[in-house]
Amino acid sequence: MRSQNKTDHDKRYMLAALELAKRGLGNAWPNPSVGCILVKNFTKKNKSEIIGRGWTQPGGRPHAEIVALKQANYKTLNTIAFVTLEPCCHIGKTSPCIKEIIRSGISKVVVACRDPDPRVSGRGLLQLKNAGIEVVYGVCKKEAEKLNEGFFKKIKIGRPMVTVKVATTIDGCIATRSGDSKWITGDLSRQQGHLLRAKHDAVLVGVGTVIKDDPSLTCRLPGMKKFSPIRIVIDTTLRTPLSSQLVRTSRSYPTWIFTNKIETSSRVKIFRKNGVHVISLANQKTKNKVPLKTVMKKLAQEGITRVLVEGGSKVITSFMREQLVDHLVLFRSTKIIGSNGLTVAGNLKIERLLNAISFNRTSIRESGEDVVESYER
Repeated sequence: MRSQNKTDHDKRYMLAALELAKRGLGNAWPNPSVGCILVKNFTKKNKSEIIGRGWTQPGGRPHAEIVALKQANYKTLNTIAFVTLEPCCHIGKTSPCIKEIIRSGISKVVVACRDPDPRVSGRGLLQLKNAGIEVVYGVCKKEAEKLNEGFFKKIKIGRPMVTVKVATTIDGCIATRSGDSKWITGDLSRQQGHLLRAKHDAVLVGVGTVIKDDPSLTCRLPGMKKFSPIRIVIDTTLRTPLSSQLVRTSRSYPTWIFTNKIETSSRVKIFRKNGVHVISLANQKTKNKVPLKTVMKKLAQEGITRVLVEGGSKVITSFMREQLVDHLVLFRSTKIIGSNGLTVAGNLKIERLLNAISFNRTSIRESGEDVVESYER
């Protein structure tokens, strides 16, 4: 497929489409978050006009292309479409986007990257070309693939993207020896933590955190509670209190619990009666703990593409040991607790520096008095 004839204008409009796509992160699952911009009179210098914009809507429908076409009232003859992901060509719950694009009279489609879904993967681009539509492929390809990293991982390796978020002191502690952690960081950092929740499909904690802190794990920024993620608890023996916020609010904000309790357990039935989605892994070989790789596989099967792990230390340690962490976000405060504080990760059983888990720092910025450090593997 052609990747030549890319212009600065192509890149400019595609970057704008990528910004639109970001708006769907955390609520477009099980679908990828896609952005689309429709441009009229593209070849007339300084007279180009954006006539339609769209991004994937909550729940994955409608797709970005359809939103943009409707905004343009389908008056798109000889228009150019800039799409961050190859348009779908398979029949699902709705008509494929390729069919609508061809029918609309669009003359050229600029695509950032291919859809890794085997039902699409190159077929959509080929159908456009066969319909006589000019196709330019590969504009901002790396940026587009990075944006939908979780979706790509779900398709290619069968698990979602995992981000660990931690509030820590200068010396790497997440709480005092007694477990006191409110609040290590300032208001601005905590607000950004809530925004991270909104940008992920699910937020995950261990049962220890539920018992100790009774968190709600919702997005409590003004006007954004509707973007709260699925709340997931790793709870081997179903110790989550029925009086916890996660259980009491499960009909408004879904709560999923992974456990080793058998399906017919009376405890499982009680949780389900209270609206909690309980996933039993009792038939797994590991009896004393919930196998995280199996959890990730199950989440991918449910359509989850982006998971935010918020703790506690035992859960973070387990994710590190299993090599499941893709991104690490540290909100580092100006405080120091000392050697008796609870650290980010527990014993990783690393004896030699050569075997240490390494990350690449991607950004560092101020957040009030705190510093936010982002890393990736």
